Amino acid sequence: MGKVAIVTGGSRGIGAEISRELARKGIQVIANYNKSEGCAKDIKSELEKESIDLDIFQADVSKRDDVKKLVGYAQEKYGKIDILVNNAGISEYKLFTDETDEDWNRVLNTNLYSAYAMSQEVVPGMVHNKSGCIINISSIWGLVGGSLEVLYSVSKAGLDGLTKALAKELGPSNIRVNSIAPGMIDTQMNANLSVQDLEHIKEEIPLGNIGKPKDIARCVNWLVEDEYTTGQIISINGGWVIT
Repeated sequence: MGKVAIVTGGSRGIGAEISRELARKGIQVIANYNKSEGCAKDIKSELEKESIDLDIFQADVSKRDDVKKLVGYAQEKYGKIDILVNNAGISEYKLFTDETDEDWNRVLNTNLYSAYAMSQEVVPGMVHNKSGCIINISSIWGLVGGSLEVLYSVSKAGLDGLTKALAKELGPSNIRVNSIAPGMIDTQMNANLSVQDLEHIKEEIPLGNIGKPKDIARCVNWLVEDEYTTGQIISINGGWVIT
């Protein structure tokens, strides 16, 4: 069998495009979803028309029991997991002084704990096989912080820290761990922005446009194929932030 990948949050936005990109490259993809079953089935049907098999699996990856079920399903059905893309994430847009403990738990569990738990469940198999690729989908705000998005920024900065430390620990087992930090991407997560807001942002971006999910999916595909990149935070943002 060829390579097997799990993409968390793989039915919408950036995750959906990653699922499509990898599946079209001949990788067996398990696209995880939580509540968006309809979107997951739509992508599966779309790829079936191209004679491509996409597996879908419902799990709330902010919960360890669901993580175990997802990973167990993949291992039992396909015998291995070569690639893990930790993409599941939610945003929270409000004043820091209005944030609650419930907000903290919801955002940090979905964006950061899920990547920790998923990685912890798949790593033993990767270590045994002396091969693996983990890709965390972070954010530009994890690098520079975002006003009114403190919890989101904290979760993504933590994801970058996880990436760097895990890359050092797993490198001797030939497991590569990297993070992609998208800038402004045209997804439903940014649907709250007005046309005027988007035009203002475009003016700040040297390349003059908003990114597409395909831009992130292409980078994921490259990281899957590459053999010598690990511990890196790759920011794809059109030059909006250059660090």
